[in-house]
Amino acid sequence: IPLLRRALAMSKRPLLLFGSPWTAPAWMRSNGDVRGKGTLKGHAGDKYHKTWANYFIKFLDEYAKHNVTFWAVTAQNEPLAGLFTPPQAPTIAFTAAQQRDFIAQDLGPALARSPHRTRLLMLDDQRIHLPHWAKVVLGNATAARYVAGLAVHWYLDAIVPPGCSLEATHKLFPDHFLLYTEACTGFFMF
Repeated sequence: IPLLRRALAMSKRPLLLFGSPWTAPAWMRSNGDVRGKGTLKGHAGDKYHKTWANYFIKFLDEYAKHNVTFWAVTAQNEPLAGLFTPPQAPTIAFTAAQQRDFIAQDLGPALARSPHRTRLLMLDDQRIHLPHWAKVVLGNATAARYVAGLAVHWYLDAIVPPGCSLEATHKLFPDHFLLYTEACTGFFMF
């Protein structure tokens, strides 16, 4: 919080912050650990998914107590990484359908009921999952009304041309923006 306050004070224009979760607490996960392959226990609409959605609201509440607001949150950082992650990495696996249902039944309604005007971003993973992921999530009218945009990572961009992923997705869902949210150099050792 002190670092965020310093950055906000130094900026000549407003900074737009977004948050992206890595994992839920171990007791909510299928493998009983915050690390490794695992999903949220149960299914969308149940106590685990509703509780996880409420964690987002509590996160926003606690930062708001310190006058730090978030422009957006993503539903999950790299949801497909949870299927093949190294054993020590903290992550939750979601398929597109699971993320759609979590957004439609739990996270979207929780954010809408909250006092926060925080936007919700979906995917937050590699663009190779587009436009499929967008079709599944945004193809559902309930989920689509809660989602402001799509968060994308760049690590595997060389595999799929932007026309087949970004442009195709934009043509299908022009009212939802596309935003690169994670990138770094040196990802591939070669």
